[in-house]
Amino acid sequence: MTTLSVSGKLKAAVLGAAGYSGAELAVMLSRHPHFELSYAFASAGRAAEPFSKLYPRHQAVVDIQVEPWTDDRAETLDADVAFLALPHEVSEAVTPLLLAKGIAVFDLSGAFRLKDPALYPKYYGYEHLHTDLLEQAVYSLVEWLDKPLPQLVSVPGCYPTACSLALLPVLKAGLVADGCIPVINATSGVSGAGRKAALNTSFCEVGLNAYGFFKHRHRPEIEQNLGRKVVFTPHLGNFKRGILATSVVTLKAGVTAEQVKAAFDSAYAGKPLVRLVSHSPNVADVAGTPFCDIHWQQDAEQLVIVSAIDNLLKGAAAQALQAANLKFGFAETAGLFAGVPNE
Repeated sequence: MTTLSVSGKLKAAVLGAAGYSGAELAVMLSRHPHFELSYAFASAGRAAEPFSKLYPRHQAVVDIQVEPWTDDRAETLDADVAFLALPHEVSEAVTPLLLAKGIAVFDLSGAFRLKDPALYPKYYGYEHLHTDLLEQAVYSLVEWLDKPLPQLVSVPGCYPTACSLALLPVLKAGLVADGCIPVINATSGVSGAGRKAALNTSFCEVGLNAYGFFKHRHRPEIEQNLGRKVVFTPHLGNFKRGILATSVVTLKAGVTAEQVKAAFDSAYAGKPLVRLVSHSPNVADVAGTPFCDIHWQQDAEQLVIVSAIDNLLKGAAAQALQAANLKFGFAETAGLFAGVPNE
């Protein structure tokens, strides 16, 4: 049961508001027509401080106090919805506390994305302790949702969002050759590594390099979405925000360009945040926006699909809020253009 704030809006909490994705959520929620940013939390070891001290560009715009989170806060939290931009293990531990209070949870971590708990030790480095919640959670790749959203929503990862939106139309239309293993090369800006300082993700140290060969935690998530194995190679690029993914598949013999176009047009008709563009996408065109831009080129049975998103928005915060809009019956894009990039 929801309790509206004095403004008539639903009360929202952001856990992990000091990080990049959490900060984007805080900004969008503070200007949302139907949600009110009632709480902002950071890790327990931090001192309380104004959001605008963490992100000075938002001074006099978002001045909510960012408080240290401790689990006992769940008992007194007067919120309708909580957005978790937390480490995976922390999200898994906090989620049951919030659900017990009747709070809807939108989790931006990987804690509830994979349906097979046996994959967590290999790809996330820990044993999943709440397999019952894995079954309850609904994965919210919004453009491909086929069920109502429950109290626990798992928000897709950034790489899987870019890759899945690109490949699902032709896979669902049955245009890809049987046995074809999609080959995906995707490059992310350094903000994808989070705000915590580290030498290998320092902007001055980053050039362009591949990493996570065969073992990146987003690989099983992409395979779960597509229903087939993939070769996925992520790269780190010397730019702040955005993901560019290039996906290559072999089509069935005789598939025409008209059939490919029809598959994309049908999949994304009426989907306001997917733009089918006539040129190869550029991360500069999507940075600071909630859009996914998609373009494809075909040569006989070879199909190359290029997709671009902002990793912090369509790949995280904006997709979480897009899903929350749908769950609570608001316009899908409500509040999604209210954020300002943390550049």
